[in-house]
Amino acid sequence: MGERKASRDGDRKVGRRALLIGGTVAAAGSAVLARDELARLWWRAPGVEKPREEGEVDYAGARWVAASDANWRRADRPDDYGIDMVIVHVTQGSFDSAVKAFQDPGHKAATHYIVRQDGHVAQMIRELDVAYHAGNRDYNERSVGIEHEGFVDRPQDLTDEMYEASARLTARICARYDIPLDREHIIGHVEVPGTDHTDPGRHWDWEKYMRLVRRAGTTPA
Repeated sequence: MGERKASRDGDRKVGRRALLIGGTVAAAGSAVLARDELARLWWRAPGVEKPREEGEVDYAGARWVAASDANWRRADRPDDYGIDMVIVHVTQGSFDSAVKAFQDPGHKAATHYIVRQDGHVAQMIRELDVAYHAGNRDYNERSVGIEHEGFVDRPQDLTDEMYEASARLTARICARYDIPLDREHIIGHVEVPGTDHTDPGRHWDWEKYMRLVRRAGTTPA
């Protein structure tokens, strides 16, 4: 920390005009927060939430396999929480072990999707709902999480079939919520603030993946 100067910014007196302006800004900010919270509460009211059907998927190429309801929170996204991000994970295990973990209420975490090495896609949580996958509440509420079968230190686990299937899935998610197809909005778990995870790891080929996502984004569904 640098040495403090004689005329410190923190020691300056705040004038009445600044206080009035600051108070107005604070009040406006509070009004926006209150409005957003009311919108979220509205979508949680009984009878207001969107219709649901058991086993329904959001992505036509996926098979439904339900996660334990202890590993996600019911919501009505994007009406209560806007979705502006896809987060890429690697399972650190097999597809079957990831499914088993996400169905275990004691695991306390799950992603919306898992992509197998052969390109098969399972959906375990509706995109409407908040999955506990990022280790950061804000990022959970605003993202869709995708797991990929394999280990971060085994580049051979990251197959072409998996990259291509995941890219098609990500492109459809981004189209649905008008998410830009760029690395600010399609990120790895390691890039989530506060996380201690390293996936998808140094072998994940972001250049290849983003090229496939953009190509899929120009292909009709």
